[in-house]
Amino acid sequence: MTDLASGPASSDTRHVTELWPADAAETRRTNGEGRHRMPQAWENSPRRLLLHTWVLTARILRRWSRDVSTMTQSLAMPVVLLITINIVFDDGVSAVTGESALYGSVPLIAMIGTMTGAITGAIGVMRERDDGLLSRLWVMPVHRGAGLLSRLAADAIRIFVTTLVIMAAGMVMGFRFEQGLLSAVAWAFIPVIFGMAFSVVVFLLALYSANTIAVEATDLLAATTMFFCTGLVPLSQYPDWIQPVVEHQPVSYVVETMRGLSIGGPVLQPFLGTVAWSVGIIAVCAVPLALGYRRASMR
Repeated sequence: MTDLASGPASSDTRHVTELWPADAAETRRTNGEGRHRMPQAWENSPRRLLLHTWVLTARILRRWSRDVSTMTQSLAMPVVLLITINIVFDDGVSAVTGESALYGSVPLIAMIGTMTGAITGAIGVMRERDDGLLSRLWVMPVHRGAGLLSRLAADAIRIFVTTLVIMAAGMVMGFRFEQGLLSAVAWAFIPVIFGMAFSVVVFLLALYSANTIAVEATDLLAATTMFFCTGLVPLSQYPDWIQPVVEHQPVSYVVETMRGLSIGGPVLQPFLGTVAWSVGIIAVCAVPLALGYRRASMR
């Protein structure tokens, strides 16, 4: 066990090895007597999945909190972008719709922060794969599903925190919730729904890519959804031929759901669209993602 925990990634793997003594009474089983009959760990017990996932999730969150690049991409840059967009678009949107542009731009920037943060996290997965950390965790007494689940759990927490930070920045600039406390709580969780689907796509690209080009190229997708959605300008301001695309793309559904929860308007229809997009993407990517993580861990 000492050999496995040595090397550049020892600070990450030691949190996993600490699980073994605490679980020894319940997870060890003996195959027989004699010098060659070593105790084996039943680490894949469902009872161990929650504990191991939590330990690995905490490891990822600690690493992100110490990474300047991740913190900048997830928190600082979206706030700066929100301020810039509000300066440029607020007067024009207010003249057309009669309401502040913040009710569209705050949800939009929450999604942009979600996407850029997912890209940074996926690049981190590629580095851990190439450094051998994933393979080290794979041969330790850790539940095999905990590695992937912990990354998704950490990403969900990152998305939620990013949304709260952007919401706070928007409220400083005049963003308000006019539909009550429950709507405000629901508003904060909406980006997590589609954000997890986007994270699954980016993680999938990271696990099957030899370099970061394909992962970084998803920045172009994020930029496209930003400029062609209802978060910047009303749907009626787009050319007629592209309005159906703008209306039914997933980021527009997210923005309209969050707009309805904050200032009022339709909520159910855009929410169902958000869920449909998210469930569809995750369903398509789930099996390739699990297989890709297994392959990356067995390198």
